[in-house]
Amino acid sequence: MKELLRDTGLMLWLPIAILALWWFGSAGSQNVYSPPLETILQVFARDWLGERFITDALPSIGKFIAGFLLAGLSGILLGLMIGMSRWLGAALDPLIQFFRAIPPPAILPVALLLFGIGTTMNIAVIVAGSIWPVLLNTIDGVRALDPQVVDMTRSYRLSRTQRIFKVLLPAAAPQIFAGLRVTLQLAIILIVVSEMFASTAGIGFYVLNSQQFFAVPETWAGTIVLGLLGYVATAIFVLIERRVISWHHGMYAASEKA
Repeated sequence: MKELLRDTGLMLWLPIAILALWWFGSAGSQNVYSPPLETILQVFARDWLGERFITDALPSIGKFIAGFLLAGLSGILLGLMIGMSRWLGAALDPLIQFFRAIPPPAILPVALLLFGIGTTMNIAVIVAGSIWPVLLNTIDGVRALDPQVVDMTRSYRLSRTQRIFKVLLPAAAPQIFAGLRVTLQLAIILIVVSEMFASTAGIGFYVLNSQQFFAVPETWAGTIVLGLLGYVATAIFVLIERRVISWHHGMYAASEKA
């Protein structure tokens, strides 16, 4: 219990201190670009704790989750296939290096031509732009498996399914989750970018629309929503990661004590 309280205090003291400084530092501000935090929070409560949460926030969250899950699952599946096959890796490596070098925002025009404006386009942009970290990390994690372990699986005549789920995936899990964490952040960025340039609703559309109409408090409120979305998504991801690869964290902690 004491450790939980200590960790919670370490996590919260800096955000609370920043909010306090922002509150008192911006109080009475007449700067059009830096309105008082009180005004921003009033706009935040008015817009995002009411109907707009349903009409804008929930669709964005849904597209973000769908895009992240598709990018993650596709990256893991393709990474396993490529990591287990040297010839497949050699054949696909030029394509992987080509497509991963394309900046994600540059995908937008192509996605618009293929899918038009809508949810499908937003999800496609997320998948196409954020799949690479988990794909490359999965490939490296599978290929880094000790050759002696591979020989052992053959000696015990494990089936391909057993090798994948009992050996390869657990061994590569730390690297896979490292890639998934980067993919998560890219997915958040891309849902905002895709909604800014090709959407009629959503958090990204709200922020861009507020900026174009010079609604500064609304722009700040939308930015806070994006920050909260990123924080909550990362916190949930970390909890899942700790649960799934708890053995890895325990092994790391034991090595530190030794």
